[in-house]
Amino acid sequence: MRGLYAAKPWFTRQLGRIVTVAVDRGWSPDAFTAAGVAFAAVAAGGLLAGWWPLVLIGLVGRLAGANLDGAVARARGVSRPFGFVLNEIGDRASDLLPSAALSIVAWQTGSLAALVLALVAITAASLPTFVSLAAAAAGAPRINGGPFGKTESALAVFLMSMAFSWFPADAVIGVGSVVIIAGSTVTAATRTRAAHRHLQLVDA
Repeated sequence: MRGLYAAKPWFTRQLGRIVTVAVDRGWSPDAFTAAGVAFAAVAAGGLLAGWWPLVLIGLVGRLAGANLDGAVARARGVSRPFGFVLNEIGDRASDLLPSAALSIVAWQTGSLAALVLALVAITAASLPTFVSLAAAAAGAPRINGGPFGKTESALAVFLMSMAFSWFPADAVIGVGSVVIIAGSTVTAATRTRAAHRHLQLVDA
């Protein structure tokens, strides 16, 4: 099961004109990594301000940046190992910023349960990537996809930002956090199983 990750090639194709311009002008892939983090900060600001259109802009920009850095690096032929490191740092920062904003909103509600769930959700959301990186370090290919990856998490955050307009914030954060925790845990388990299969083949 690849989840919304299966739509990544389509999304990347929609950004083709930007890739072409970046190649023609010699733009650095790292600039798109930084742009992704900046857009994630915009999404976080939208969550704190309670304005979902800003959250939408920020999350779409964050996902675009995460796609463009690799696409531009490949198109320009400048892929390098340290670029992978910068990409991962940028992705993790981009994941953390909206989640941290949700934790602040949870704290502002005065609900201890909402705050705890929001903090647990931050930890759970990092598990799929942790599994992928650990598997890659052990010799397996980088494992992506699953029922609840980066794109699904961004969608959950966006839906939560919209729901704040109609429902109590503590209830929205509680339900949204449970979804993120459950989805991320299942995805981590799915990737762990896939990693185990790959590594068994390596050892065979």
